[in-house]
Amino acid sequence: MKGNRTREYCLIVEGTYLSESEAEHALRDPFIEDWVEQTGNFRIHNLGEIELTPGVVLGSLGVVMLDDELFEVSSTDPERPLTEHKARGVADALRRQGMFEEVSVELRDPDADANDSGTGDKSADEKG
Repeated sequence: MKGNRTREYCLIVEGTYLSESEAEHALRDPFIEDWVEQTGNFRIHNLGEIELTPGVVLGSLGVVMLDDELFEVSSTDPERPLTEHKARGVADALRRQGMFEEVSVELRDPDADANDSGTGDKSADEKG
């Protein structure tokens, strides 16, 4: 259709969190709480089962701090990048949870792959 390379999208979120770790907890906690209410328990491997929108599980998302209170949420799975449709679905889910003041969907900067550990494999392979 469009070729073999999918355009990757991410979410830019704003929230009063001081670190990536705090923002990641804010991202995950409401969905984990919902999971516990539905199933009665939670184990770390359940992150791969908690679906935020069709095709996107909670465990496949990573958070990178861009600036004070500004974070990028993107797929950490190079085999399953966020398409625009999936990113919009995740954004809607995050808005419903209300843990971030602002949530927007943007085309992911191709240069970001070299800067974060979640998807930097291609740059490392090309250098090797």
